[in-house]
Amino acid sequence: MKVSLLPDVVRRRAFEEASRFRGEFYECLTARRDELFELTDAVLCVDGPVKSPVDLTLVPGHRRRHGALYGALNRGRIDADRLRGLLAGMPLPRFDGGRLVLAVDVSPWLRSDTPCSDQRLFCHVYGRAKSASQIIPGRPYSFVAVLEPGATSWT
Repeated sequence: MKVSLLPDVVRRRAFEEASRFRGEFYECLTARRDELFELTDAVLCVDGPVKSPVDLTLVPGHRRRHGALYGALNRGRIDADRLRGLLAGMPLPRFDGGRLVLAVDVSPWLRSDTPCSDQRLFCHVYGRAKSASQIIPGRPYSFVAVLEPGATSWT
């Protein structure tokens, strides 16, 4: 659902929550914070995929030169524990009755070229051969997302 279609009070709360998160995220940046913050904005605002870090300096919200970008990437620091706590404390979208609805995806990261890789498992893969499935060495990984009510790309 587009934000412009939401009632004013909902839009205002969403803006306040986003502003609070941005302020607390900024506090998680411990070195080169201004440039890291601008890089984060650039990644979120770029039109299309990021093919090179220096391309982020061309995004209108990024006000620094490419030298600052490399300084931030090389010497910038993030307090990961603080960021983890911030993300864990974010409010979750709920359905009627306060229910959380989760979507889970398990995908294989196929690594057939690493027969001695530590923690390697065998992944069941469909569709790689004609009308057959295969077992290929790799690492399965999972992704869990909380769904929000209404039509979204997840639902």
